[in-house]
Order: sequence, then C-alpha cells, then structure tokens
Amino acid sequence: MPAGRHEHCDKCFNIHCQFPVQVSVSCVIVKCRKNCGAVFHMCKQEEHQLLCPNESVPCLNVHYGCPLRMLRHRQAKHLEVCPASLVCCSQEWNRWPVSETDLTFYENVSRNLQTEANLDVALALRDQELLFQSIKMKNLFPELMVQDICDVADRPAEEEEAAAACSVVCCEFTRNGCTQVEKEELSQEERDELAKSKNVESIQNYNTWEKIFNKEMEGCKQTVKNLNKREEKEREREESTNCQAETRNCRVNPSAQSLDGATGLAPWQDGVLERLGKEVNIAEYNMYLVHNGAMLINFGQLAACTPREKDFVYGNLEPIEVMTVRTFNVPTSYRAKRSHIKDPALRIKTTHQSTDTADLSLSEEDLLKCDDEVNTTILCSLEKELKGHLISESSSVDGLYVDVGTQTYNFASAPFKTGASLADVIADRPPRLYVHVEAESVTRRHNKTSSAFSYMCGHFFRRDEFCSHFRNVHSDIQASLTGWFHQRCPLAYLGCTFTQTRFHPAGHPATIKFCQEVSALVLQPDVPSSLCKGGETFSPQRNSEHNLDPLSSLPLEILQHIAAYLDSFTLFQLSKVSRLMREVCATLLQERGMVSLKWEKKTYSHGGSSWRCRKKVWEFSSLFSSVDRWSFRDKPSMSEHLKTCSFYQRGEPHTEPVALACLGEVRDIYAAVKTKR
Repeated sequence: MPAGRHEHCDKCFNIHCQFPVQVSVSCVIVKCRKNCGAVFHMCKQEEHQLLCPNESVPCLNVHYGCPLRMLRHRQAKHLEVCPASLVCCSQEWNRWPVSETDLTFYENVSRNLQTEANLDVALALRDQELLFQSIKMKNLFPELMVQDICDVADRPAEEEEAAAACSVVCCEFTRNGCTQVEKEELSQEERDELAKSKNVESIQNYNTWEKIFNKEMEGCKQTVKNLNKREEKEREREESTNCQAETRNCRVNPSAQSLDGATGLAPWQDGVLERLGKEVNIAEYNMYLVHNGAMLINFGQLAACTPREKDFVYGNLEPIEVMTVRTFNVPTSYRAKRSHIKDPALRIKTTHQSTDTADLSLSEEDLLKCDDEVNTTILCSLEKELKGHLISESSSVDGLYVDVGTQTYNFASAPFKTGASLADVIADRPPRLYVHVEAESVTRRHNKTSSAFSYMCGHFFRRDEFCSHFRNVHSDIQASLTGWFHQRCPLAYLGCTFTQTRFHPAGHPATIKFCQEVSALVLQPDVPSSLCKGGETFSPQRNSEHNLDPLSSLPLEILQHIAAYLDSFTLFQLSKVSRLMREVCATLLQERGMVSLKWEKKTYSHGGSSWRCRKKVWEFSSLFSSVDRWSFRDKPSMSEHLKTCSFYQRGEPHTEPVALACLGEVRDIYAAVKTKR
C-alpha cells in the first residue's frame, strides 16, 4: 500500500462515506481547497492536485520557452496564443529555370533590378539565392575542385610509375564511349611487395583480412594437434580418423593447414590442390574448394571462372569498333569499379581520352561561351537530383558493369574551393535572374515536375498568426501575383519591363513590398508627405537623452498603448530604433511575440555528433496587419502605357475607308430586294 494511504481509503470512492475514522485504516472526508467541487478522503489530497482543474500549473510548452503559469483548465485555450506554440509554414511552389527563348526579357530585367516595385522579381531573386546556396560544386563537379587538382599536380613521378607497375587493369576510352578492359598478371615478387606496401586502396579493410587469417591459422593449429593425437592412438585407421576429425573440428577451414607447412594444405602454400587430391576423397575436396575458393584465387592457386583468355564463347572473336562519335568523356574523379573486386589492394590504371568535337561544328571560342557556370550547374543539378535533362550517357561493357560517360566543362572560374556553393562562385558578378518570375503553386497531393526547382516558405508564426499569413501572403498575393495582383506589360515577351501593382488594402492605403532583411512580403503604409518633414527620417544615432524625437518624448504608458496597435513586423522594426523603443516592445513579447529554440551541432572527439538547444530567443514574426478586403488602386490602365511603350510596333496608319470584301454582294442583294418591293 502506498505511503500515507489507508486501507479503507484506497478502495473508497463514496463522497458520502460514513466509515468511522481509525488510525492506519481510514481518515476524514474533505473538499478540494481550490473549490473545484471534488470530495475525497484527506489522504488523497496530493493525488487530487495532479488532476484538479483549478490548480496553478505551468504551460505545456514550458520546456520550449513559455514562462506563463495558469489554471489547469485554461491550458487548452492558452495553446491557441502560446508564444512557444509555433507553426512552420509549409507552402510550396515551383520555379522553372530560364530557357534560351526568354533571354530578352530577363536580360532587360537584370539590368535594372527594382526589387521594391517588382514583387515577382524580388521573390524570384530570393528563391534563386536559396537555390544557389544549396547547390554545392563538389557534388556536381568533383574533378574541378582545388584539392583534387592539387593532389594530382603534387604527386611525384615515382608514385605515378609505381602505380602503373602495380596496376592490374588497363582501361581505354574508345571513340564510341565504351571502355576496353585488359587484365595483366602479377608475379610472386610483385604480390609480396604489394602485400607489404601500406600505400594501397581500401586500407581500412586490412583489419578485417587480418581477423580472417588469424581465425584460419588458429583452426589449422588445432587441426594439426588433433591429427597427431589420432596418429598415436589409431595408426591402423589413420586416413579415416583424420578425415572425420577434419570435418568435425574445422568448420571454417575443413583442410589441415598450419603456418610451418607441416601438412601443406593451406591456401597460400604451393601445390595445395595436388596434395589435397591425393590425401582426401572427392567430397572433402569439393568442401575445401567451397570454403577456400576466394583465397585460392587471390593466392594464384586456382584460376577464376572462365578467364578471358580461356573463354570458349568469346575467345576467338575479334572486337569490331563501332564508328559512333559521342561528345562525352569520363572525368578524372571517376574510377573503374573493378578495383573493389576480391582484392582491394590491387590498383587500376585508367587512361581517359576525350572525343573530338568536330561533329558539333563549333569553334573553340563558341565552346568556351557555352561553359557558363550558372546555366551548366543548374542543368547538372536537374540531371543528378531531379532527372530533368540527360547530360550523361552509359554503355555496358559486360553483364555486370556499366561505364558512364559524362560531359566535361571548362569553367573560367575553376578550380573551385572546398565547400564552395554556386552562390560563392558568382558572388563578385552583377546580379542576374536565372529563374522564371512566374511561380507555380503545388500541393503535396500532386506529382511535381522533374525539371523545376521546389521551394518552401519556411517562416515561423504563432498559432493564432498563421491563418492571417497564409490567407494574405499565399492565397491573396502569391497565388494571383502574375497578371492580376501584379500586372506586367503585354509585350513583356519582347523585353518590356513595365509593371504596376493593382491592389491595396481597402480603407488603409498601403503598399506591398518585399523586405530583404526578413525575406518576406510586408505592408508599408502610405504616409502623407506633410508628416515626413521634408523627407527626413529618424536616425537612431541622433537619439540621445538631450535630443529626443517627438515620439520618444511621450510617456511610457502612451508609447505602450500606441505599440499595442502595431503588427508584429512593425514591432520588430520599432525595437531596433532606440533602447527606449526596445524596452517598449519588450513589454509586448509575451502577448505578441514568440519564443524559439536556437540549435547548435556539437561534435565529439570520437567522431559522433548531436544537436542541442543553445538558447531560447524572444522575437517578433514577419506578419503584417491582417487584410480582409482589397481595393483597386487609382492608377491608369495598361492601355495608357501601350500608347508610349517603345516595344509596341505600330503598323501603317490607314486614314481612308476601305471597302469590305463582301460589301459589293450585299449592295446587289439589297438593290434586288428593293426593286421587288
């Protein structure tokens, strides 16, 4: 029975219990101190506090940063406005890369990127920046990185010759893009040198091979001891007894093997198969080959299955060269897969030969112009990750292996630094738009196209703010941005960059703009010019105790009352004006702000890593004031712009009337009808 509980009280749930009070048996009936209406035995008071709806408890998100305490029955209602109950906007959309047919318009837009007035261009530039930061050059062009090039340049000539001497496979890239493989045998001395050398591939597998050899050696020693005992006891039944002992005691290696060569049946000893064939029967001989076949092949005691020189199917056929030119060659970062077969210590020598580009009918200057880092990287990213375009070609050498030929590029900015992204490569260049200004909204229920890039909003909001954000930003603005909310000239396909915003919030003149600082759309009220004092703006540097702006000279209570009418984004901007305004905005953090966790990755000495919360940060979201209705702006229609548009090519003006094609026939019919009457 739990401590402090009584035998009767433990089973009694009657609120009108009349059982007499006895020590260690029962206690008196009491009511809840919080006036929740519950009646129970006094010994159950602590248990009731865990369920009492009037008990003061912390928020359910206390571990996520919410500092508020409340009555238990108010927790559910509080979660709707809890500053730690955040929602991440998962709205997604697609953008296509700019094709070669749309270069005129996008070149004109790139010359004058007015992101404040052009909402579609501003959003496209934001998505393009996120895309370029996510594309790592090492994943697409590993052969053009600084480390790879330096390693090849700094490699001594002696190592190159040694690698050529130790190679067992020679690959040649032919005109048709296939790889011809030619095997070379190693002598016993070369095998010994290769086994002693530490400069081999897959050196991490050395311990695994050592464990296998040690197990084989221990098994061989134990087998020899068993054989010697059998010979002393039963010499007349030597062969049968030894065979049974080998089969029973040596499960991994059924043959008698030892390091000192006493039996001569180890896979690394010469003549093992000849001696084994004389001493054991055919069943044990086959069992030995099953367990030790791979080691016999590696040590040269047994030939591999159907070697090329003894192949009865293809041995007498001559290869016929296919006269097909492919403009692909294998990058230096690729290596033949046969280096991982059986023996990882064996090296491969590869010879890469580029094909001729005479079939393209392009000069060397034209080829260099085609190697644009941005367009090529976007195309390669679509090929590797989204499979939107085909820029590589594969051809089968045999039934197991496929050689892949990939087009190589000659970039002027190569070699690239380690960890460089596409954004780092073009950081010093003037900004240019490489993705379409039109975005396609998609949902998770639809299959996305494979040749476009997907983006997600990813902004965090309080639970009570998310509805307003999704309705105004994604449903009202972004979904109808092209052609309706934001209207461009109909001759934009010819290069015209004129645009205008058609809507503003009803009753509150304001302009929708894109804020680079928070990477989101914001609402900026239209302030009359009479309130700007000649266009001067308030500077935080001028704010001091002796030189306060008119707003800062107001009492703190009035400033707090004014700040209560501002939206979250405006509070975020106001908190950066001065220390006083920061303190004013801080009083509204629990009511209007949100608290988020900042995570950091910690790496341990043994190589592992984990994420931990570094701190809890209070901040305001990027939400602007909720807009329930939109109104048309008082601006001239697009037809007024077409009167002066430089891209509007007017035809020859006609001032004289021109007769219609069928006007004569109509006149004759009208005259005949009139005559009959």
